[in-house]
Amino acid sequence: MEHRITGNSTTQGLKNFARNLCINQYNWTEEDVESLIKLWDKESGWNPTAENPDSGAYGIPQSLPANKMATEGSDYLTNGETQIKWGLKYIKERYGSPTNAWETWQSRSPHWY
Repeated sequence: MEHRITGNSTTQGLKNFARNLCINQYNWTEEDVESLIKLWDKESGWNPTAENPDSGAYGIPQSLPANKMATEGSDYLTNGETQIKWGLKYIKERYGSPTNAWETWQSRSPHWY
C-alpha cells in the first residue's frame, strides 16, 4: 500500500530517499539498505503517521517520544524525509548500521530497536 504524505512522496519514494542517504551519506552497503527496508517495513510500513498504540512510538522510525525528531525539522510529524534523516542518525549513533539494528530488532521479543 502506497502512503501519500507531504508533497508527492510515496512509500517507494521514501525508500529511495533513504537508500540514497544510506549509500551516499553514510557509506553503508546494499545489505544495510535491505536491512533498513525490512526494519521499517515491520516498524511502521514506512507510514510517517504510524503510531504504536501501546508505547506512543511514532513515524517511520518509531521515535519515542516523537518530538525527538524535531532536531531534523519542525515538520517531523508529517514529513517522511525529516523522519528518515533522524532515524538514520539514530541508527548510526546507537547501532552503527541498519544491519546491526535489524539484527537487534529480530533478537528481541516483543520486537524493538
